[in-house]
Amino acid sequence: MDAHLRDLRYFVAVAEELSFTKAANERLFIAQPTLSRQIRLLEASLRARLFERDHRTVRLTEAGEVLLGQARLLLDQWDETQRAVAEVAAGANMALRVGFHTRIGRGLIPAVTSRMAEQLPGWKLTFRQVSWRDPTAGLASAEVDVAIAWLPVPETGRLSWQVVATEDRWVALPANHRLARREAVTLDDLSDEPFIALPASAGALRQFWLAAEQRQAPPRIAAEAETAEETFEAVASGLGVALLAAGNAEIYQRDDVVCRPVTGLPPSQLAVLWRTDDERKAIQVFTGIFCRCVQAGR
Repeated sequence: MDAHLRDLRYFVAVAEELSFTKAANERLFIAQPTLSRQIRLLEASLRARLFERDHRTVRLTEAGEVLLGQARLLLDQWDETQRAVAEVAAGANMALRVGFHTRIGRGLIPAVTSRMAEQLPGWKLTFRQVSWRDPTAGLASAEVDVAIAWLPVPETGRLSWQVVATEDRWVALPANHRLARREAVTLDDLSDEPFIALPASAGALRQFWLAAEQRQAPPRIAAEAETAEETFEAVASGLGVALLAAGNAEIYQRDDVVCRPVTGLPPSQLAVLWRTDDERKAIQVFTGIFCRCVQAGR
């Protein structure tokens, strides 16, 4: 049975991190049992043991060392092939795919679309909402060409970004919540509250929206949500509360949810992101236009 490129990516991630946990959580954004199972299947298909592992350490075998060099070459060649095909296709279609997690709002889509039409006549923008399961908003999987996303994103060296807005963190509460009448709340006020969390695969982004670094004790997770819409439905139903950016408190206004500022937390950062090795003019033009539109308050 031939190995899939996905399996080779999984193998390379483990081989470079020498940790199944770190590879799963910080590189691949998948569950560790899934990663372990795929590596076992890869070893079975190659009829070779690739790792020596015990409860504390992971080491490459001799066969694993050989595969690592070849796998890197294959993956680099495939990535280059994908980039070449994508560039030709994008040039032919004259389209740029924009990924996002939460509604962009703020009047930005019509403003950016209009200015793109002026600077790159004939080009069109398409917008795609991506699940929180992918903290890169579709960039890592090449599902999109550029993304509007909240930091932090995985620092693998493959993504570049420019911060376009800094916004305070607020909390979304059920309309009948005991804190709903307050003008503002603190993280201590929320310490015993159940939280609606991003999926575990969101990694550092999940931790940020739980304010994990500012807590004295781990948060209590009531449920996970893959989209902003799911988050607000969970909050409205009384399952828990959720942190959000100040701008999204306005964009997602609804009668059954109340949003209040949380004092004492570092703010959130909205950024435009692209793949570091994607040097197409359209990417550069879009990035510049988006930044200028945000700064102009459009």
